[in-house]
Amino acid sequence: MKRNRKIKIVATLGPASSTYEMIRALHEAGADVFRLNMSHGSHDEIREKHAIIRQVEKDLDSPISILADLQGPKLRVGTFAEGPQDLEWGQTFRLDLDPTPGDKNRVTLPHPEIFEALEPGAHLLVNDGKIRLRVEDCGKDHANCTVVTGGVISDRKGVNVPDVVLPLAALSEKDRKDLEFVCALGVDWLALSFVQRARDVWEARELANGRAAILSKIEKPQAVESFDEILEVSDGIMVARGDLGVELPVQNVPPIQKRLVRKCRAAAKPVIVATQMLESMIESPMPTRAEVSDVSNAIYEGSDAVMLSAESAAGDYPIEAVSTMDAVAVEVEADPTYREIIEASRKANRSSVADGIVAAAREIAETTDIKAICCFTSSGTTAAKVSRERPRVPIITMTSSRSTARRLALSWGTHCVMTGDLERFKQAVVNAARATRKAGFAGEGDQIVVTAGVPFNIPGTTNILRVAPCDERLIYSTDPE
Repeated sequence: MKRNRKIKIVATLGPASSTYEMIRALHEAGADVFRLNMSHGSHDEIREKHAIIRQVEKDLDSPISILADLQGPKLRVGTFAEGPQDLEWGQTFRLDLDPTPGDKNRVTLPHPEIFEALEPGAHLLVNDGKIRLRVEDCGKDHANCTVVTGGVISDRKGVNVPDVVLPLAALSEKDRKDLEFVCALGVDWLALSFVQRARDVWEARELANGRAAILSKIEKPQAVESFDEILEVSDGIMVARGDLGVELPVQNVPPIQKRLVRKCRAAAKPVIVATQMLESMIESPMPTRAEVSDVSNAIYEGSDAVMLSAESAAGDYPIEAVSTMDAVAVEVEADPTYREIIEASRKANRSSVADGIVAAAREIAETTDIKAICCFTSSGTTAAKVSRERPRVPIITMTSSRSTARRLALSWGTHCVMTGDLERFKQAVVNAARATRKAGFAGEGDQIVVTAGVPFNIPGTTNILRVAPCDERLIYSTDPE
């Protein structure tokens, strides 16, 4: 499906967006990727949504990417004997392994691994950071704390531990079961929660065994510190600003977002900016000005995608939220300042023939009247390199692999087209011209740039660049076999 923008939109599915009619409408409104949140819904419900997405994909002949977001370990306090308790600034409060219901002075924290990692001076954040505790002394089964920021604490509120690396695997037992289920189902991306270091990614990669690409969620300070190593072993990144804003001072999040986006782009790996982008549209048909600015900022940075969470999953206006994001993207990308920022932040990273070819394709497209860059790709690597260049013209990715087309639906600027297996370069050029005309990106009198690798269907062999006419008669009369 033709888009009038380069950045992609990820829409989370949920109670407000579970029917064929709604999911199709969301895709037509601009959603390129659908997120299945494994924290909510049974396997039967996930299977049903997956089947609907694939039916929409078939009906519209438009590759759609499906992202399964694994829950990750959940750290929570226990229960309270007499209901919610009001913790006051300066008071002492104890966390321990005693399963007895808590009171104003203590509560169980049934996670011995936390006590193993804690040190005096570390902080514990409860209920999304609304309550802040400082550890004064601790042992293998307890932590005596001072309340730094008071508030009401109640049953099973979440706990964040921002100051230490926890000896926890990123995959819980539930995550392992969910991972196997969605990989067998046929999702394209796995979003991995609770990543602290590069080795957290390897377990998911081994379990997925090539059935889905791995996207690491950056939501902890330790992940920011180890980001280069995490990026190297990941296929993509999500900047999960909600949890980052809990575990770090909120003013730290915007510069971190900018740094991570630029590093992902330099590595030719897609990056999603997520959380609370149009939060007010859960209940309102119109966003706030600040939310529009937030979405715009992510677009100006050159992010591959922006994401809707509750706005499309449980909100009253899911289609309006997607349409708003689409409209903001179209407007920003038409701004001359956008191109100035994108081109000023382009980082040369050319160490192979393919790097040189895609850079040349972009330069040719920007200095002559070229309507599109058509990229033949088997694994998707060359298309990702073209996307990294952030060209001014559309990127038509031609592939015989359905899974490659679906995964590339997350990458900036790509318009994915299925093509049959090819043996001759001339036929590849003809297919590229036809696909570009059919999608409405060019007319018969226009020109395109075609990149490909010969022999075909072998990953990593991009070695040809051709400026070609969209008129097939000219291709047949001028191109070599």
